[in-house]
Amino acid sequence: MVINEEILNSAGARLKRYNPEEIIFHEEDIPLYYYQIVSGEVKLNNCNAEGKEFIQNILFDGQSFGESLLFGDKPYPMNAIAITPCAILRLGKDAFLAMLKKHPYLFFDFCKELSDRLYYKYIMLQKNSLESPEERLIGVMDYLKSFQKEQAMFSFQVPLTRQQLASLTGIRVETAIKTIKRMEKEKIVKIINRKILY
Repeated sequence: MVINEEILNSAGARLKRYNPEEIIFHEEDIPLYYYQIVSGEVKLNNCNAEGKEFIQNILFDGQSFGESLLFGDKPYPMNAIAITPCAILRLGKDAFLAMLKKHPYLFFDFCKELSDRLYYKYIMLQKNSLESPEERLIGVMDYLKSFQKEQAMFSFQVPLTRQQLASLTGIRVETAIKTIKRMEKEKIVKIINRKILY
């Protein structure tokens, strides 16, 4: 959900900067803020007991995170970590809820954003339950490309590394690399300067 920065600032939002690998919030922390990325990339992840990372989502400039959890009394079920240097607007929970009351049209934007995120979760659950790594990777690429106006073959540069694609789909990095090479031979993707075009 992208909220106009003027509205956020007038509601009391403050800009906070994060370095790569800096934790924005931990799993089990109590949700206290609405976060909106001004610049940078953030990953939402979990790690299992053996330390294997599972990336739930990767967010970019203009995207928000954490807001749906401000409506409940549950702790965060994931971590939020800066991938690149980030500038993020933070607005406290009480101020966020007061802002929504003052600007009720934002509820509709919030509902649409929540719907899009639930759609993403359903797609990822469906695709990640498949055995084929190729189908899992195509599921992520289809979802990401669906937000682009240009839908021609190879018109979309996948903004994720092979490691990130592997973590998003629950496959090993080596499997992701081999599968992407096979997809290139099958003309499903094109690789130019190590960038994946889908």
